[in-house]
Amino acid sequence: MLGPLLPDYRVWQRDYLLEISRALTQELDLDKLLGRILRISIEVLSGLAGFIALRSESGQWKIRASHGLDPEVLSGIEYQLHNISSNSGDVIEEEIHSIYAQLNEFFNNFDQSQLASVGLPLITRDKLVGVTYIFRNYPNAFSLNDQKLLSNFANQAAIAVQNAQLYRQINREKLRMTALLDSAADGILILANDLTIERCNGAFARLLDIPSEKIQLKSHDEIIKWASPPQGLTLEKAVAGGWPLTAHAHLYIEGDLICTQNRPALPVGITYAPLVGDDGILTNIITTIRDITRFRQAEELKSTFISVVSHELKTPVALIKGYVSTLRREDASWDREVVDDALSVIEDESDRLAEMIENLLDASRLQAGGLRINPEDVFLPDLVRRTVERQQTQTTKHQISMEFPDEYPLVYVDEKRISQVLSNLVSNAIKYSPGGQIIVRSRALQDQVIICVSDEGPGIAPDDLPHIFDRFYRAPDMAKMTKGAGLGLFLSKSIIESHNGKMWADPEAGKGAKICFSLPRSTELPA
Repeated sequence: MLGPLLPDYRVWQRDYLLEISRALTQELDLDKLLGRILRISIEVLSGLAGFIALRSESGQWKIRASHGLDPEVLSGIEYQLHNISSNSGDVIEEEIHSIYAQLNEFFNNFDQSQLASVGLPLITRDKLVGVTYIFRNYPNAFSLNDQKLLSNFANQAAIAVQNAQLYRQINREKLRMTALLDSAADGILILANDLTIERCNGAFARLLDIPSEKIQLKSHDEIIKWASPPQGLTLEKAVAGGWPLTAHAHLYIEGDLICTQNRPALPVGITYAPLVGDDGILTNIITTIRDITRFRQAEELKSTFISVVSHELKTPVALIKGYVSTLRREDASWDREVVDDALSVIEDESDRLAEMIENLLDASRLQAGGLRINPEDVFLPDLVRRTVERQQTQTTKHQISMEFPDEYPLVYVDEKRISQVLSNLVSNAIKYSPGGQIIVRSRALQDQVIICVSDEGPGIAPDDLPHIFDRFYRAPDMAKMTKGAGLGLFLSKSIIESHNGKMWADPEAGKGAKICFSLPRSTELPA
């Protein structure tokens, strides 16, 4: 009775495996696919246990699915696979033989007398992607028909495994691309060949202050709008003119980009990089948008620096040259008083030049992080007193005084640098006030001391308050009447901050200007 039934069983096996093979090609989850392949293999061959091992891109073999095997056996198999992980020959037959030899040697160490096993490679496109091992619990060997049937199934399974691996690789690349776009500091747009925005990263959405979902699927010219004609050829005009002619024909443009109504126009530089297919047809345009506000500020600062320094250097140099040329005239005889006055001017202008050069060097050191501070315990009242006495000799229109409490702590500071700060503040008070009182006041708190320098001049305009500590900044009205490079307050604030203190302008000082700074107290007591 069994004889007539055997062909029907084989027909069932064949049809069953064909149906399953078609279903496997639709499964893209690799772990689910491997588990399904193993279950089908065991079921069709009436097996008891089995495993599937795959080789990774680095050549390492690893068990990815198993059934009915003890952890000890699986651990031993993993060890054997690890030993042959680097033995990936160029010839598939040699590689398969090596794998089977290693595994069979391992299986012989266990009591396998009642088990029959078969190993089938998963091969696709002349590449070994994995191997399937099936065990049966009766000693009869697998027939040639069983092996042939399972081999056909294994070929179909190999294709399904490769499809799943490619799908996983594509997903991994997609996640990597998403992470790259989201982590980029610059705005990035991916445009279709019709200039529709297919993808927008978070940085670009933040630049424009527009949600990403309101940017995607919009046309390029709906989002990239210029407040004024930009420098360079716009994308729309370039495409209309036949751009890109080559795959490396990048396009660059600079201008002020219109954002939302809540934000001013943003200076940006945009680079367009074409993505051309093998057929030479434009598929996408990768667009990078960079905020160039700091570059603009740097250019403006550079222009301001050249303008201020050239003007401020020109005046003392002209005075020195003029007086020296006058004194050297052979057709004139100068009395001692005239010579002394000329030399006094030359000395003052030389000191002014030296001070300006030193300030420029300090500004450069600050930018490079090289302003050195050598702190020590300093009794500030003595330092302020010497500064007041020295500055009083520079003016007859002002009365400079100091108000300090009787008990005053030591502060741990660089005496030379703090003297420079005090001199700058008192000198500014003399320069920007026509006369009157200049007072240096201080009070001591539990963890810091506060010093303020106030005058009776016109004060600081509200529009100038946010900028008075900026490098090279000078109030427009004051710049016309007084000399200076706009570095005094910038350097003073930097020096104070390097001492872990703060400097600020009091906006409610009333008449005149009031500049204050704080310094941390020393733990020592004054002598």
